[in-house]
Amino acid sequence: TCQTIQDIQSSLLTKNTRLFSQTGDSVVVSATTTETSIIDGGVGSLSVSSNGFSIGDSFRGVIGGILSNQNNNTIRVRLKSGSVVLADSGVQTLGGHTNDIFKLEVDFTIRNIGSGGTGSIITLGTFHTTKKNSGDVTGFGFEFVNDTTFDTTTSNTLDITVEWGTSSSNNSIKSQVF
Repeated sequence: TCQTIQDIQSSLLTKNTRLFSQTGDSVVVSATTTETSIIDGGVGSLSVSSNGFSIGDSFRGVIGGILSNQNNNTIRVRLKSGSVVLADSGVQTLGGHTNDIFKLEVDFTIRNIGSGGTGSIITLGTFHTTKKNSGDVTGFGFEFVNDTTFDTTTSNTLDITVEWGTSSSNNSIKSQVF
């Protein structure tokens, strides 16, 4: 019954707060060491038009799905816009998994706008795995600042890629939700 709260709720309902929602499973990335996208089609957009960012714009992405891998094999996760790396987990060693759950959460903020060398973005990420049979949770975190090649004066389209360190049919990952 508070008019201020009603006004805020009405304002929020008229704004497009969803950029993108994945509506199908991604391709299964398995038996390869080739960097491959784990985003599938969906509704909305993963793109921000040229000059569409403002300083302080902040975004959150959560992607998850199924993961299997041999014990002590490595994975590398990157967030990209075309060939520009927005965030890089570096090479990370995983314990063994069989059809377990993974969840990657990333938060990123535009620190400065402009072309490469001026534009700046910071990303903090956490990659968690949860064993279905025991509930054990493991994972890693990363932070990454790109203030050299990030360019807000061009269109940017988000992609999330993974790269296995070993080509094995036992190493597989696919996203189901983003």
